[in-house]
Amino acid sequence: MPLHIDVLTLFPRMLDGFLVESILGKGIESGLLTVKVHDVRDWATSKHKNADDRPFGGGAGMVMKPEPVFAAIEQLQTPGCRRIYLTPDGTPYSQKIAGELAQETHLILLSGHYEGIDQRIREKVIDQEISIGDYVLTNGTLPAAVVIDALARLIPGVLGEEKSLTHESFTGKLLDFPQYTRPAEFRGMSVPDVLLSGDHAKIEEWRNAQRIEKTRLVRPDLLK
Repeated sequence: MPLHIDVLTLFPRMLDGFLVESILGKGIESGLLTVKVHDVRDWATSKHKNADDRPFGGGAGMVMKPEPVFAAIEQLQTPGCRRIYLTPDGTPYSQKIAGELAQETHLILLSGHYEGIDQRIREKVIDQEISIGDYVLTNGTLPAAVVIDALARLIPGVLGEEKSLTHESFTGKLLDFPQYTRPAEFRGMSVPDVLLSGDHAKIEEWRNAQRIEKTRLVRPDLLK
């Protein structure tokens, strides 16, 4: 059964181009996964379809209201689905989490906005909270796109050549090795001889050494 993803956002048009381009678009077109984007305002019942209001206790900004979000999630959810809120104070997104989500059959991604969402939403209809980094964006639609893109690559058949998954960054907690293509000589810069040798054992040894060295220099925390 292919993975189905529902995205709840106040800015559904932000994902229009993203869902039809490149590898993700091909995966959706092939039926390996499906993604449907919903406007939270569709579940708002007020005259002006308001999905936000001022926070109790005062303060700047607005907070997403519980009524439309509860209604949307309760209508869309299926038994066993995973309901995820994209927020800067969530658990940092990782390749491991992406792999776990890629094995689900139904995800609901809630994109926050303004000063966030009513806490009662988080307590009652959210199973997992994810952050894509220690910074704040104007809304959670782009983080939803990042989550989708990373997990979609791990669904069998989406990438086409599954072997590429075993040699990329964060596989085995190491960063990726340097890549080269034609021409072998460019502006006085040469491709390492080992990559032109045809000796696959030596090439693999060189690549592993490069992964370790790059990880040591850029992300030594991963080696711990």
